[in-house]
Amino acid sequence: MSSLSNIKSEIENYKEKSNLTELQIVEKLKNYYFNKRISENLKLYKKGKKKVSDITKDLKMSPRKFYAILEKKNIKHKKYNKSRE
Repeated sequence: MSSLSNIKSEIENYKEKSNLTELQIVEKLKNYYFNKRISENLKLYKKGKKKVSDITKDLKMSPRKFYAILEKKNIKHKKYNKSRE
């Protein structure tokens, strides 16, 4: 529990120094670590070591959202056409 109290105290200190609330600080940390995990998984995806289904399961996100991230970062991927001819 001491490590959790250390984190709480650091957040309190940062709150006093900045103009943010605790929830805003936690949200920024969440976004930072999520983006960090996305970057790690994108590297593995580019090398072909990890599939989209594995990445989406690990990150708990939809494949559509992951493909949007791929398009945003200009990474080539297969586009599946679901319409039948």
